[in-house]
Amino acid sequence: MNQSLTLVLLLLISIVSAQTKSINNSNPLLPGQAVEEGMSAERLDRIDHMLKSAIDLGQIPGAVALIVRNGKIIFHNAYGMADNATGSEMQKDAIFRIASQTKAITSTAVMILWEEGKFQLDDPVSKYIPAFKEAQILDSFNETDSTYTSKPAENQITIRHLITHTSGLGYGVIDGDERFKKIYAKAGITDLFTTEDISIEQSVKKLAKLPLHHNPGEKFTYSEGLDVLGYFIEVVSGMPFDTFLRKRIFDPLQMNDTWFYLPDDRHKRLVIVQEKKAEQWTRFPVTFYDTDYPIKGAKRFFSGGAGLSSTAKDYGTFLQMYLNMGELNGVRILSRTTVQSIMGNQIGNIWAGGPKHHGLAFAVVNKHGQDLGGEGSEGTFDWGGYFNTQYFADPKEQIIGVLMKQTQGNTGDQTGWKFRQMVFAAIDD
Repeated sequence: MNQSLTLVLLLLISIVSAQTKSINNSNPLLPGQAVEEGMSAERLDRIDHMLKSAIDLGQIPGAVALIVRNGKIIFHNAYGMADNATGSEMQKDAIFRIASQTKAITSTAVMILWEEGKFQLDDPVSKYIPAFKEAQILDSFNETDSTYTSKPAENQITIRHLITHTSGLGYGVIDGDERFKKIYAKAGITDLFTTEDISIEQSVKKLAKLPLHHNPGEKFTYSEGLDVLGYFIEVVSGMPFDTFLRKRIFDPLQMNDTWFYLPDDRHKRLVIVQEKKAEQWTRFPVTFYDTDYPIKGAKRFFSGGAGLSSTAKDYGTFLQMYLNMGELNGVRILSRTTVQSIMGNQIGNIWAGGPKHHGLAFAVVNKHGQDLGGEGSEGTFDWGGYFNTQYFADPKEQIIGVLMKQTQGNTGDQTGWKFRQMVFAAIDD
């Protein structure tokens, strides 16, 4: 009897934790012909030439580019080398550290739980992580020893603040304010990636004790808010963050090459991070992090803001789910009404006058941005990553662009803006 009850409970848990089937049934990403999807083959050739030229000029060592139109892959090419030491050629299934492109995936996981009625977006995060209960703002800072004083914030950090980078939290080692770099370093905050034996829970609870840049909701400050939400997902879902992503997003979408820490059989596909020294490409050295973090170390730190690695096709698949208003291959990840909210302006006038607003997962092009040119239609959503990766998706034109590279430092690389501008210039319908 006890064994039967256990099986029933396990079945119920699996039902609750699985993504639902959809009455819609779009196809997974499949190869297509550019002309049939309203794209100029000649103009796509210009993109091919541009990327080859960037390699010849020494601006990038290698890249993978993916373009999708109407759910069909009409351009998927690899360029240059994946490893300067071996000279190995880049492959289309190469795996890249996508860093901040992780943020949209974490935000999607948050919204999956929101759809299940687990919380409201304007709930204080302290309701779920009590360590954040008394938010404080930095008041004074002592340069000699990095001590500081703080004062109570006017309000508390909410889930919405964390998603939209308006919480007042900072970003430690990459923070724009030197005071916060020192405060976070002294507190032992793990900011981005690590091979060390630490969990996201441990880092987030340290972070909760530190002062904020400003009152929550007052300004946009790029932050570790998505790392906090990674731990929040663990608390609300009752499962490890990496497991939640695997069960609720990656497996349903067949994103089999997207991981925090790569399985052994994928190690060789991880592209080396390179920098240019004396006109030669060389492996980027160990600094405050080891670039081999996806394949070595303790493998316990699931950074919701920067920790994932993926392929161009896997990330294109994730974006296609959004262009399909939350569904792919008959699996419903999000409701179309939720996607509509995700794309809405969630930060009011904070970016007023600019070409984009910030939604619940992405930066989104507004009418002004559309009219400036080169960004896509109004509603195009995008972001990028620390190691020189980028993506954009245009719901009106049903176009996705993903450009993956792995570099650090200024190399004169202009492929990012050129790729995006030239993709939209290739529309021929």
